[in-house]
Amino acid sequence: MAKSKTPTPEKFVKEIRQNTRRLFTSEQKILIVMEALRAETSIAELCRKYSISQSQFYKWNKEFLEAGKK
Repeated sequence: MAKSKTPTPEKFVKEIRQNTRRLFTSEQKILIVMEALRAETSIAELCRKYSISQSQFYKWNKEFLEAGKK
């Protein structure tokens, strides 16, 4: 019996997510965090503006602050 070459639905969705993932450069991440530190807009508004989740923002913020300590 030959195996079919069609991927499972789970694998298909995973491949789509990997191929459409937005990648931010370090500079972009820093600019977004710096924009939040200026406190001109709320974190929620900033996350909507850049289409990122709040948890992702807070992860970048933590990395940024820890790098500042070093």
